[in-house]
Amino acid sequence: MSATKSRREQYSEATRAALIDAATRRFATFGFAATALEDIASDIDATRGAVYHHFSNKRALFKAVHEELESAAVARVTEIAAAAADPWTGALDALDAFLDQCLDPVYSRIVWREAPVALGWQEWHRAEETYAYGIIHQLLTALVASGHIEPVPLDTATRITFSMLGSAGTTLAESPAKDQQRLRDEYADMVRRMLRGLSAG
Repeated sequence: MSATKSRREQYSEATRAALIDAATRRFATFGFAATALEDIASDIDATRGAVYHHFSNKRALFKAVHEELESAAVARVTEIAAAAADPWTGALDALDAFLDQCLDPVYSRIVWREAPVALGWQEWHRAEETYAYGIIHQLLTALVASGHIEPVPLDTATRITFSMLGSAGTTLAESPAKDQQRLRDEYADMVRRMLRGLSAG
């Protein structure tokens, strides 16, 4: 069977991608509550029916936006960690990459300010665990296995680190722009201190 997609399938995929891009801009600029599906459709010269063809409602479209942002962020952090010379450097590079991502105004507003409201706190928290927990656990496991930190209860250490990074994301999203770089650096320093406190060397 040929794997070549039909023109209709290609058009459908392109429309879906365009809707997600337009929705990302709208949600980042105006927020979830103040964004209407009609406005998103109008931004790409589509009908409201075209939106409903791909997404059952505004919440479903927001969820797709959130998933795309988080997937891209995790892929970037994972790639940066994997490119490091050793697990210690990889963990610190991953930390910096995550905190820098939280300074991005689009990511910050959608993931940390709008998502808890649009998705509901429980679903948002589960989503954050889905995207972040695995990579944090992986990095800490590599640090223990390589001897960079002492053996620790990995699940507990992962949850503590997850909570610290979640606090960083929320704090940066809610803080004035003039304070964000300072707060980002303070969080980076505190997580580094925690890791050094576990150092085996």
